Amino acid sequence: MPRNRRPRTSDQSKPASSSQLRIIGGRWRGRKVAFAPIDGLRPTGDRLRETLFNWLQFHLPGARCLDLFAGSGALGLEALSRGAETVDFVELDRGAAQTLRQQLDLLQAEGGQVHNCPAEIFLSQPAAPYDVIFIDPPFANDLWQSALSGLVEAGCIGEGTLIYVESPRNTLIEAPADWQLEKEKHAGQVCMRLFVR
Repeated sequence: MPRNRRPRTSDQSKPASSSQLRIIGGRWRGRKVAFAPIDGLRPTGDRLRETLFNWLQFHLPGARCLDLFAGSGALGLEALSRGAETVDFVELDRGAAQTLRQQLDLLQAEGGQVHNCPAEIFLSQPAAPYDVIFIDPPFANDLWQSALSGLVEAGCIGEGTLIYVESPRNTLIEAPADWQLEKEKHAGQVCMRLFVR
């Protein structure tokens, strides 16, 4: 999905024209993968990903994951590299989705499936609960609450599901009453939150 320009941190030092990211852990550690050079698309930076996957390290082996606004696929690819069994990548932009499919083929990542459609269309189809869900939508589009509501309505959230939400620092996230905030960290103007149901 085309990523609107988001607040920069020292962690996000790649120029917008960059078309590669580095997987930082797991079986593909150090491998560089391409992403479509779409204006404003920026993968979650190395240090933020390192923090996130330190949080998730004991939950990923064998996990069923959803990368709802996949963009470059950085979060879902990192999850597969670290032992997730499957990842559904949902990406609106056709070019980004095609590039992501190519990278999955190059990595021989059998557990990755790309869905080239809007998030709300994907969530309109009932689904079994995921173990880990990544929510990192374009910052300018204010999609966090609608995504959370859609996930609940679609049946994607089960007991013990971990939900990662990346947003601008001052964005208020109204989580359902049965969710608990497990982790939270600010990096520059970005806020990382990990919830569990």
